Amino acid sequence: MTSFLNQGGYAFFVWGAYGMTFALMAAEVIALMLNRRTLLARLGRWVRGRDQTPGEPKH
Repeated sequence: MTSFLNQGGYAFFVWGAYGMTFALMAAEVIALMLNRRTLLARLGRWVRGRDQTPGEPKH
């Protein structure tokens, strides 16, 4: 087990690469969730704006 974790003397680079990949993938998921929330809010404002009659002032 120790030899597996040591990765032939390259453990810092190997596990660092895994850690960085995991961190970047988590950041991507968070960014997509925030972007989705912003997009849904913008779509909601756009739909509410279209539902008004042409002579009615927008809020």
